[in-house]
Amino acid sequence: MAKPKKTPRPKAQTPKGFRDYFGTEVTHRAEMLNKIAAVYHRYGFDALESSGVETVEALGKFLPDVDRPNEGVFAWQEDAEGDKPGDWLALRYDLTAPLARVYAQHRNDLPMPYRRYAMGPVWRNEKPGPGRFRQFYQCDADTVGAPSVAADAEICAMLADCLEEVGIARGDYVVRVNNRKVLNGVLEVAGLAGDDKEAERGIVLRAIDKLDRLGPEGVRALLGEGRKDESGDFTKGAGLGEAQAEVVMGFMQAKRETGAETVARLRDLVTGSEVGVQGVDELQLISDLLAAGGYGPDRVEIDPSVVRGLGYYTGPVFEAELTFEIKDEKGRARNFGSVAGGGRYDDLVKRFTGQEVPATGVSIGVDRLLAALAAKGRLEAEATGPVVVTVMDRDRMADYQAMVAELRQAGIRAEVYLGNPKNFGNQMKYADKRQSPVVVIEGGDEKDRGVVQIKDMVLGAQLAQEASHDEWKERPNQYEVPRGDLIKAVRDILDRTS
Repeated sequence: MAKPKKTPRPKAQTPKGFRDYFGTEVTHRAEMLNKIAAVYHRYGFDALESSGVETVEALGKFLPDVDRPNEGVFAWQEDAEGDKPGDWLALRYDLTAPLARVYAQHRNDLPMPYRRYAMGPVWRNEKPGPGRFRQFYQCDADTVGAPSVAADAEICAMLADCLEEVGIARGDYVVRVNNRKVLNGVLEVAGLAGDDKEAERGIVLRAIDKLDRLGPEGVRALLGEGRKDESGDFTKGAGLGEAQAEVVMGFMQAKRETGAETVARLRDLVTGSEVGVQGVDELQLISDLLAAGGYGPDRVEIDPSVVRGLGYYTGPVFEAELTFEIKDEKGRARNFGSVAGGGRYDDLVKRFTGQEVPATGVSIGVDRLLAALAAKGRLEAEATGPVVVTVMDRDRMADYQAMVAELRQAGIRAEVYLGNPKNFGNQMKYADKRQSPVVVIEGGDEKDRGVVQIKDMVLGAQLAQEASHDEWKERPNQYEVPRGDLIKAVRDILDRTS
């Protein structure tokens, strides 16, 4: 008789493109989110927590013309109800699309303008890569219903404040501001206005978006006949003439020494375009409003090279870039780059209401910011663990729990060892792995004499690395104190090592 096949055990591994986060990482992220939320709240924004699941119809952005509408998102179809097919649902891919749905659904009950911030994980069904995961945190703030670019200027100031609040020093970052309307004006001057030029405009936008990767000459090739890459693949260009291409290149290279000079150069480029002039005027107003609030070019600057999301945003666009250098995996110096971005998107809510609703907002990449702070050495490598009360006598667990309760009530993080107490060495190994600063020991003898043993784990680690035998005697890392002095003895060590 054949033996029954064993059921294979599942592999203990995270799915591709996902990862687990442990104690210190979670703590650092929570601290950062709290700091950013405090700035958002200070600016008058209200918290919003929307569903992590939306209908695919509401998300809208990733809707290819295929049977399974899950391009870019994690989607599934609900069971059918009678003759009616089930709805397609998806995990949210950002926090802005849910905001548009929330505002459209509850607009009669919300203030106008509506100022909200939201924080949480988002999911993207994309190919993962180094440092690129399918689940990550976003931290957004948006104003819906404010047509004035004063709202955009406020977002830029708030973004600068957030960066400084979490530990990015002034001089280590800059918030760069551009305007989609200026580019529209440039395209109009270059002869690319009108419905018949939509395909060419699309190629130009995609070419501009590749400036960082391809450089000016690569973009210029895509503006013209096209470009052949290193593999030999040819990408068709927009077919612009030399004069037309020069206008577009002039836009990307319009940054000058001062904001005023940059605005003047942009004004020259869009002469004759009403929308272009409007965009330049908006940039000037943003610059003036920020300067009035004390946000000069050392924090926020006008920069036409900001081309993020030009196909999505309808007015001002901005991104926060960290300007300091870090070492890559090969030891090469490079700039850290962008950690936040946003802009004005006046068409998003229109999908639901049929009416254009002005909106502007920013999204901060929390994981990117944490990586930046780690690269600058501004995050603690290890968090302090709890005080560990060891168990010397199983029958006296109530005594040990009483000690822990006293420590906790005094605001001290503490726990009783709950493993097998038979081997005291294992208890010490546990405390070491928990990065415990203090271990409390009370055996039967200590109990009878009304004392406890205090073991300073931080000092013990230092002595083990540096101290001679005589120094060990002069600076003992384990000593006894009266039971009533437990809290004071522990706090003295915590204060000294914090």
